[in-house]
Amino acid sequence: MTGPKLECYALHDPSPQLVAAAADRDWMDATNQHFAYRCTPLSIANASGWEVLNPVGFSATWTGWNGKQDVILRPHEAGVNLRHTGLFFGHGILSFHPGYLFRTDPDWTMWVRGSPNRLKDGIQPLDGIVETGWLPFTFTMNWKFTRPCTVHFEKGEPFCFITLVPAVTIESVQPVIHRIAENAELNREYKSWTSERTKFSAAIDLGDPLANEQKWQKNYLVGRSPSGNSVAGDNHRVKRNLKAPIWADKPPASED
Repeated sequence: MTGPKLECYALHDPSPQLVAAAADRDWMDATNQHFAYRCTPLSIANASGWEVLNPVGFSATWTGWNGKQDVILRPHEAGVNLRHTGLFFGHGILSFHPGYLFRTDPDWTMWVRGSPNRLKDGIQPLDGIVETGWLPFTFTMNWKFTRPCTVHFEKGEPFCFITLVPAVTIESVQPVIHRIAENAELNREYKSWTSERTKFSAAIDLGDPLANEQKWQKNYLVGRSPSGNSVAGDNHRVKRNLKAPIWADKPPASED
């Protein structure tokens, strides 16, 4: 099955590296027994797009004032060109040029943001949705300082995360609120899940050996309801497997 089109026109030679996003995060690695990776939705979100990597390391300092000159950039290495960054808006906003003009099918748009669940103290990535189905020019990836401070963007660190979303389908969605008691089967499954989770948490707290061996309940991981039925269907994923970008005029690398 052919997926939606994503064409990436490099604007410079070289342009910043564009890669399929990875599921791992430093802070998740540092959790006890890597327990953060037990949250499948977290890992799936981390890898549900592509990242643009910073070509050179630099620091950015915000003085706390609102002028463009109040963000000061310093490369980590003398003489390095920071042409992929800009100070267009003031108010403690740092902008990046992605280095690509992206084109998608008309029915799809591009969600531009920071990498999901990647933490950076002192500065916050700003989200934007761009109509890349027709756009003949590019956009900026913007970050907003949260306080006067200095932050560092290392070489190879992602400064932009892109993923695709349908352009207007969400506008046809009508949220409908129900009382869960109206759906008897779903209500039974929810109560069963609540009961089992409470018992499992209590067993962990009491040091129950079987619970400790199991470590966590895996209903979501295996797409199973609390009653034991397999309910997730063919779209269930425990990890992403996105395609790496390739050059249109170059053969794919050998897979020896």
